[in-house]
Amino acid sequence: MHYLTAVEMQELLRTRQVSAVELLDSHLRRIEETNPEVNAIVTLVAERAMDEARAADRDLAGGVWRGPLHGLPVAHKDLADTAGIRTTYGSRLFAGHVPERDALIVRRMREAGAITIGKTNTPEFGTGSHTVNEVFGATRNPYDLSRSAGGSSGGAAAALACGMVPLADGSDMGGSLRNPASFCNVVGLRPTPGRVPSPTPTAAWFTLGVSGPMARTVEDLTLLMSVVAGFDATSPLSIAESGAVFTESLDLLDLAGLRIAWSPDLGGLPVDAETAEATAGAPAVLAGLGARVEQVDLDLSDAEEAFRTYRAWYYLLSFGDLPQEELGENVRWNVERGRAVTGADLARAERLRSGLYQRMSGFFDAYDFLLAPVSQVPPFPVDAPYVSEINGEALPDYLAWMRSAYWISVLHAPAASVPCGFTRGGLPVGVQIVGRPFADLRVLRLAYAFERATGHGSRRPAL
Repeated sequence: MHYLTAVEMQELLRTRQVSAVELLDSHLRRIEETNPEVNAIVTLVAERAMDEARAADRDLAGGVWRGPLHGLPVAHKDLADTAGIRTTYGSRLFAGHVPERDALIVRRMREAGAITIGKTNTPEFGTGSHTVNEVFGATRNPYDLSRSAGGSSGGAAAALACGMVPLADGSDMGGSLRNPASFCNVVGLRPTPGRVPSPTPTAAWFTLGVSGPMARTVEDLTLLMSVVAGFDATSPLSIAESGAVFTESLDLLDLAGLRIAWSPDLGGLPVDAETAEATAGAPAVLAGLGARVEQVDLDLSDAEEAFRTYRAWYYLLSFGDLPQEELGENVRWNVERGRAVTGADLARAERLRSGLYQRMSGFFDAYDFLLAPVSQVPPFPVDAPYVSEINGEALPDYLAWMRSAYWISVLHAPAASVPCGFTRGGLPVGVQIVGRPFADLRVLRLAYAFERATGHGSRRPAL
């Protein structure tokens, strides 16, 4: 039962063919079977979840349906505050922290009837695309336990792949929803900033970091988007469109004549040979569905400086007042770079990003979508701190291997990671579908068509 889709589970619950208690019990057993090896869920609240499942069943018996997620077990990234449930942010500074309030994305899921089963692992403060921290250790890839699950939503992606939960939330600054989805053969959406509001008292106008959904199928992901998207007055970037738009059919996109740009390396980035091989067939899939696919020579290099400058500024703003000696190396490194950022640096970053946005606006007049690899490499050894070279090309630091994801973050555009195939050794590889800013539903519709045409996402890990 744990590998049914969330939509299938929803129907079984609604028609009372399965109880919320039975559904939860199935997932708790799956967690017991697989989590000791994978380390995806780091705080489990089984008794609390069972109490909530019993309450969900009583409501159903009384004819009360709380919402689209009624009775569905979910897990929340350990960056999202959960009232009464330990939330560490992957940092030893907060190892015993228990928030008093739910984050907005958590509250919306719970108000829609979801049952919180626990928290998923993340690197410290979501820093980097490899899920490991000093509190809980590393999350391992379900398809090969010697490999990384990606990050920073690696715990969520691994939990989904193993059938521990049908739905999970995550966040993405430089690829943290897309990269682990690619590494674990699930689906993740980086929404347009403001589509899923993320209220914050410190960086309310910061657009590189977003919250978003993860699932095993595009249909399930869209179900979760219908709950977590929508206007909230506490976020100044919040988009004034109801999440109900995501209840519309995914079948409404006519691929005939769609113009899709294919960039195998996003303008010259090094791409591992096996990743290149696995993603090379993606254009033919969409062409076979009627789209016009054209390989393009795309220059997104201005995103490099813009991303790094804004990121450094954000880390100083958010973590600069914490005791640096208690933080991990990656967080300290980012904070130190933030201290070096000048007003002139920010002015140049703003100019670069603004120019890139205008050029990409013209690009999306010519093309409906951009298709590209999510990550430049397949899942790498879990004991490696990061990818240090690609195709023999040495990389300058722990961020550089993520450029194929974080360059897209700068575009203010929605981007979905969808399973695209496997390496010869059986490691998952994803492709990202990028749309015009605010065209989140169109991106999901194309992702849905690609998913149905390939079936790659149906291949489960042998755990």
